[in-house]
Order: sequence, then C-alpha cells, then structure tokens
Amino acid sequence: MFPENGSRRASPAGDGAGGVRLLLVRHAKAVRKDRRIDDFDRELSERGRGDAPRTGRWLAGSGLAPDFVLCSPSVRTRQTWRLAAAELEDPPPVVHDERLYKTPPAELVSVLTGRSPGLRTVGLVGHNPGIRELAAGLCGSGPPELLERVRAGFPTSGVVLIELPGDWESLSPGSGRVVTCWSPAG
Repeated sequence: MFPENGSRRASPAGDGAGGVRLLLVRHAKAVRKDRRIDDFDRELSERGRGDAPRTGRWLAGSGLAPDFVLCSPSVRTRQTWRLAAAELEDPPPVVHDERLYKTPPAELVSVLTGRSPGLRTVGLVGHNPGIRELAAGLCGSGPPELLERVRAGFPTSGVVLIELPGDWESLSPGSGRVVTCWSPAG
C-alpha cells in the first residue's frame, strides 16, 4: 500500500499518474470554548499537548510523512502540527492557509487543488466538521471497518489516509480509497 522506496513525490512530470495520497489530521484536543477567548485563539489542552506528539510518532513509525502540509492558521492546529512534526525525522514544509479555518469540504478541495500540483502526499491539518465531511465524502472504497470508522467521526489527533486516483485536480466524491485510520484513543 505504501511505496517501499520511501518516495513521496508524484510521477516526474507531476501528472499524478500513480495517484495521490491525502493525509488528513484533525487538531488535538483544545481547551473548552469560553466567551472570553475567541475560538480561533483556543490552545491545546493538556491532553492535546500529549496526544499531538503521539500522532507525530505514529506518522513517523508508519512512514506516512507528507511531502507538504496545509494547516489551518488557528492556534490549536498550529500547535498540533508543530508538536507532531517535531517527531518526524524530516518534517515537510507547512503553509498556514486562512481558507482552512472552519471551512466546508468544497473549499478544502479548492485549497488542495490549488496548492498541491506535483505532490504525491499532502497533509491537511484542520477542524471538524469540514475535515470529517471531506474524509467521508472522498472515501468510496476500502476495508468496510475503515469506511465505517471514517463515517462514524473524526476524533481529535486522528489521522485518515486516503488514496486517490489521478491528480489533485481530479478529486471527486467517492473517488478515494481509505487506507488507514488512527487516533490516540485507538
């Protein structure tokens, strides 16, 4: 399922002939909502600060480090990725894109197609419900137990890997195959 040679890039022409992989990561557990703190500025809770590095260790151990990461600019998503990436041997470049904050799936797809040409594996660190809806909408095939997990929800610090045929510009509902789901909770 994963390349043995460790290659993370698309075909040399960047046409995605071998397909692409989307690595979705939901931010770690944040402090509770509070009227005194804007949602955008919510930080990770103690649990979140422990779970985010576990996500990074799992990514490193699975060989799933992406070529590039798109991350919501909110405090909790930045903290999640910073803690997770610290566990990777060679952390990929990251872009914090304001269009990823509390965004519906169609806009997430638009950001992916615009920022990912030529890349084989792209990570997206974001928020529910958009990231869960994107995963559920893209996953049309895969092991039944994984499809059920994707449709059931997207836990904090959770990871879903989706393989997609073609390139980023050809993302369409149901075209993806769920390869793995993981979360610190099991």
